[in-house]
Amino acid sequence: MTLDPSYALTPFIAWLLAGCSKFAINSLRAKRLAFDLIGYGGMPSNHSAIVCSMAVLIALKEGITDPAFGVAVTLAFIVLLDASSLRRQVGLHAQAINGLSAVKPSSPLRERMGHSRSEILAGLLVGAGSAWLVWRWGAGLLNGLLAIAG
Repeated sequence: MTLDPSYALTPFIAWLLAGCSKFAINSLRAKRLAFDLIGYGGMPSNHSAIVCSMAVLIALKEGITDPAFGVAVTLAFIVLLDASSLRRQVGLHAQAINGLSAVKPSSPLRERMGHSRSEILAGLLVGAGSAWLVWRWGAGLLNGLLAIAG
């Protein structure tokens, strides 16, 4: 059995690409370095990118008939539904609660929790692209890195 680090590396790459993209987009919109906007919510969805990267990588490497692909797609659906419905509703509730306060609280509830469909779609594209990059060019690169390390 050969060691294949692509299954561990791909979600990390997707997370990194989505997070850097989100930071850049937030900074451009805010016209400043937007470190305070790092976290849940925003474009693209990190969660969507991570789960999609694994599902796509499994599809590319093992095929869509592999049981692991079914598990990955199931997990992706749960995460995507959570991001678009439950966490989005939590954010709306936080916004309403923050608006009820007559006095500005020192630490208001975080309102950016969930994702819009376009943010989720962008995350899916980042995840699929990350998986494709690792699948297409990652094997040679990963084997080279392992040879250097080992």
